Amino acid sequence: MAIALLNNAILPLAEARISPMDRGFLFGDGIYEVIPSYAGRMVGFDRHMDRLNQGLDAIGIPRPMTNEDWASSLGQLIEENGAGNLAIYLQVTRGVHAKRAHKFPEQVTPTVFAYTFEISAPNDGDPASASTFSVATGQDLRWKRCNIKSVALLGNVLHMQEGIDSGADEILLFNDRDELTEAAACNVFVVRDAVIATPALDHEKLPGITRNMLVDMMRDSADWQLQERSISKAEVLSADELWLTSSTKEIAPIVAINGLQLGDGAPGPYWQRAQHLFAQNRFNY
Repeated sequence: MAIALLNNAILPLAEARISPMDRGFLFGDGIYEVIPSYAGRMVGFDRHMDRLNQGLDAIGIPRPMTNEDWASSLGQLIEENGAGNLAIYLQVTRGVHAKRAHKFPEQVTPTVFAYTFEISAPNDGDPASASTFSVATGQDLRWKRCNIKSVALLGNVLHMQEGIDSGADEILLFNDRDELTEAAACNVFVVRDAVIATPALDHEKLPGITRNMLVDMMRDSADWQLQERSISKAEVLSADELWLTSSTKEIAPIVAINGLQLGDGAPGPYWQRAQHLFAQNRFNY
């Protein structure tokens, strides 16, 4: 039986109830995180909490818990759900108010909701067990504050479906200058001539936790040529390797773009090195 956290209660997910007057339901007025855990150990917990708090501060929702309280509550949730390979979906909305109005209501208590779902066992860089992805390309039509991890994800949903409808698993998005931003649900890395590049962070991209952990790991090693910069569409289409990064995928190799095979259609050697690096250090960053 799946167990959830709702405000201060641990209860069966099937019994969790949230008011239809919750502003998360009415406006998408909230912030969320997805935190992976393996055998009861959360990956990047402090980074996820920092981003959650930054998002709450950015939209004016009071922080409902300290990081220590989150660690305790989410740790209990993991244990209640078997402490296997799990991701925690955590959402904080502005809360419930009797009147639907665009302005922020006063004296409202944030709604906290979390549950877990199973994820694949972590990969150590083995291409035989890697989950590979095909991608389409499209113009980024989302709002201009993608750096906030808002629950209002309709723009991302529509872009993901655009990719699915074209026969791909994901979609790479480009701004009006034909520069890579991100995917519908992932950050992106490009490998060309032994150089690993990822778009520099700004309001058009989410500061992904896996992305940032991998950047820090590579910068702490002398074995990588890493660049954070603008990346053109032409560079993406001529890449040697492309990777998606997210909390539940870690580093995922792209093997086809716009219906055309990328390289030999298999995870590349730089992906193998990068995923192995991440596997060795996922609990250290």
